Amino acid sequence: MSKYFERLKRIKNIEYILLSIIIILAFVVRLYKINNPIADWHSWRQADTVSVSRIYSREGIDLLFPKYYDISTTQTKLFNPEGYRFVEFPIFSAGNALLFNNIGLYSIEIWGRLISIMSAVFSLVFLFLLGRRFINTTGGLLAAFFYAFLPFNIYFTRVILPEPLSITLGLLALYLFAKYIDNQKTLLLFVSASVFALAILVKPFVVFYGLPMAYLAVEKYGFKNVLKNSKFWLALIIALVPFFTWRVWINQFPEGIPLWKWAFNEDGIRFKPSFWRWIFGERLSRLILGSLGLIPFAFGILKTRKNNYFNHFFILGMFLYVLIFATASVKHDYYQTLAIPAISLILAQGCLNMWETKEFNKYLTRGVLFFSLIVMFIVSAIQVREFYKVNRPEIVLAGKAVAKIAPEGSRVIAPYNGDTAFLYQTQRRGWPVVDRPIDELIEKGASYFVSVDLNHPQTIEFSDRFITVEENESYIILNLKQEI
Repeated sequence: MSKYFERLKRIKNIEYILLSIIIILAFVVRLYKINNPIADWHSWRQADTVSVSRIYSREGIDLLFPKYYDISTTQTKLFNPEGYRFVEFPIFSAGNALLFNNIGLYSIEIWGRLISIMSAVFSLVFLFLLGRRFINTTGGLLAAFFYAFLPFNIYFTRVILPEPLSITLGLLALYLFAKYIDNQKTLLLFVSASVFALAILVKPFVVFYGLPMAYLAVEKYGFKNVLKNSKFWLALIIALVPFFTWRVWINQFPEGIPLWKWAFNEDGIRFKPSFWRWIFGERLSRLILGSLGLIPFAFGILKTRKNNYFNHFFILGMFLYVLIFATASVKHDYYQTLAIPAISLILAQGCLNMWETKEFNKYLTRGVLFFSLIVMFIVSAIQVREFYKVNRPEIVLAGKAVAKIAPEGSRVIAPYNGDTAFLYQTQRRGWPVVDRPIDELIEKGASYFVSVDLNHPQTIEFSDRFITVEENESYIILNLKQEI
């Protein structure tokens, strides 16, 4: 088999041919169920993101005042009558609206997913370039392969979330910084810092990608020289000032800022046995690496090439990230998507270490490598396939019915345990939960109540009091302005 690999390597530009194949297949596999309604895994977070896009599409883009459909106190503990949505800077949502309005062809949901898919394609290219720089060409191809086809990453790079775009920008910033370290062209440093600033605006957690940058700078110049270098300080200012400026701006509108302090360690889970179980036992081991993927991952951690620790500092940055944002990392698996590039590089290094081993029997080690990778993809895919399922399709039917019945500007109550996926389907501002007496919500403008839980006590209570506009076996819609 080694002879075949040697012949393959002699083909001119073979690495780019293989990378092109990976890119095409990576794009294709992410088209699976691209037309799913926003009712699959983590639909609430996707609904919040695409709501901003839809409102931008209809009311015009205002980057300083992103809005969504939820006006309740659920996410901020304050009544939010304007529906402000102040989290990440809305670059993703604005781009989604622009594509939908100016090109059309597809729904705004599909355009949102296409942005994430194209972001993933660019990410795997930058990951290839980083892998080639810090491992070798084969390592770069393997890193791109793993980023392209890890089942966990396939799903989370076709969702309507800002993470895929932020990762792309973060990897580009990393690559440009590495190029600066190699040739010391100042322009590359400042372009890298500018791209990194955009990445942090799109998703602030990507700031942890700065740790491998710091490693490269210290390795090249020494710690004291880095501290004395005014160019690095200016680059740091360029990277961070836009984010802090955004935070200063949004702090004027507390009703639009979702609670965020819980993400650190609200439930005290950090360092507890359950933290290690969920982050390493369930997420890294089973969900992402399918159990046996830990074997090449461990080989990648234990041995480096040419004493270069870029990959190690990259994965260390990701460990610090999940450690600092412990509660959020445990509660929501999509928080681990930022770690996939580092995991892919470590896997690539581990595969090469196992393939080229001189410490163990070469053929047995290669057999274990192939077996572990096959099991990794199978075990992970079995779990991830559940993410694509739409468990409550009736919220889509009910939402479409409300969108036809309720005039534009109407405010709707669509209770779904605080999940905004149902409210999004109505395309109306309102409440995803009955969080106070119904008369108080009516005073605040609620006109319609829609429910898919026909036997819920609230549904029964309200249906006995208000006129039913439409009812079937899946949902009921009530006019809150007309009592029986």
